[in-house]
Amino acid sequence: MVVNKVNGLSGELKVPGDKSISHRCIMLGSIAKGDTEVYGFLQGADCLSSISCFRKMGIAIENEGERVVIHGNGLHGLKKSDEILDVGNSGTTIRLMSGILAAQDFESKVNGDASIQKRPMGRIMVPLGMMGADIKSENDNGCAPLLIKGTKLKGIHYNSPVASAQVKSGILFAGLYADGETKVTEPYVSRNHTELMFRDFGADIVTAGKTVTVKPAEELYARRVDVPGDISSAAYFIAAGLIVENSVITIKDVGINPTRDGMIEVCKMMNADIEIKEKDNSSAEPVADIIVRTSGLKACTIGGELIPKLIDEIPIIAVMACYAEGTTIIKDAQELKVKESNRIDSIVNNLKAMGADVVATEDGMIINGNPDKNLKGAKIDSRLDHRIAMSFTIAGLTASGDTEILNSECVDISYPAFYKSLERLIKR
Repeated sequence: MVVNKVNGLSGELKVPGDKSISHRCIMLGSIAKGDTEVYGFLQGADCLSSISCFRKMGIAIENEGERVVIHGNGLHGLKKSDEILDVGNSGTTIRLMSGILAAQDFESKVNGDASIQKRPMGRIMVPLGMMGADIKSENDNGCAPLLIKGTKLKGIHYNSPVASAQVKSGILFAGLYADGETKVTEPYVSRNHTELMFRDFGADIVTAGKTVTVKPAEELYARRVDVPGDISSAAYFIAAGLIVENSVITIKDVGINPTRDGMIEVCKMMNADIEIKEKDNSSAEPVADIIVRTSGLKACTIGGELIPKLIDEIPIIAVMACYAEGTTIIKDAQELKVKESNRIDSIVNNLKAMGADVVATEDGMIINGNPDKNLKGAKIDSRLDHRIAMSFTIAGLTASGDTEILNSECVDISYPAFYKSLERLIKR
């Protein structure tokens, strides 16, 4: 994809459904009793991998696009797959599903693409092992393929060294089947979609500060789920509206869960012209329209408990920081190293290629912004990472010359219509 500088962005759009919630709908719907109807489901490659895996375990799932119906077989209704459970590029699928598979009465083999085979699975294998799970890395390197032999589990209290919703959720799923209650304590609170949805599906789950406790379930029950727009997808258009001259963009029906709204907090810290119009909504997930306008941004420091609330948005925040007055520091973000790519390297190397003043650190980066200096077009190596591809597409809208995004089709992982959505906003 080749991107050029534009003179402004204008209009409104709806971003696809939240990726995290879409994954959890498939998993909870599959192990609940009855038919779970999901509206606004994300038709991205990662979420389709979750559908594929649960279909292989005997779950009938109707995918009609915006509406998905999962015909759940109950807590103990999964069947052994005759095939490898292929998660594709989805870290969420493999880590959450491992918690479910660890408690079944059959064996499973789980694998994914080349990126998944490099991502650390020890972070879920260790706590599940403490619960009694029989889970092994086939190549003995702490990565996929994973061999999971279902067994009886016992509840534990796990003090997680990382604030990761994937780790927490994998343990909580296992806790539904365990003997006794299961607790997870995190250093900071990570996104809480699992906890909210467990409650909706009938699980006995309590959150107190940084600790979540789940009791074993006798049964979960199907329900309707309306998936809000994904704030991680909205983030690219929020940033575009702020840094592209002559821009006003409205993003409709975005989920603004307080464990995910770090992007909004950073925008406010950076002096952005951003307006949040909350909507009346019966769901536990709050929803709002977000309006952004071209802004003179100021630098800020981003770290600590804010990081889990915006870990997926850091690539686009780094682009924004190039146009902010002063020095932006991003720290405590070591987790970026074990995403679809090493995102610290991906962000810093590509920003440098575009002429930005940026330095990598052990846990983040330092960006010296210059509102008066445009980035320059460059060849961007996406490393097949959807968030890198989309972030540097936005950077290309402000850059002089051509910005070429290599392997741009990787945006299909989370936002298949990304380039079409952007095209509709460009002023002609």
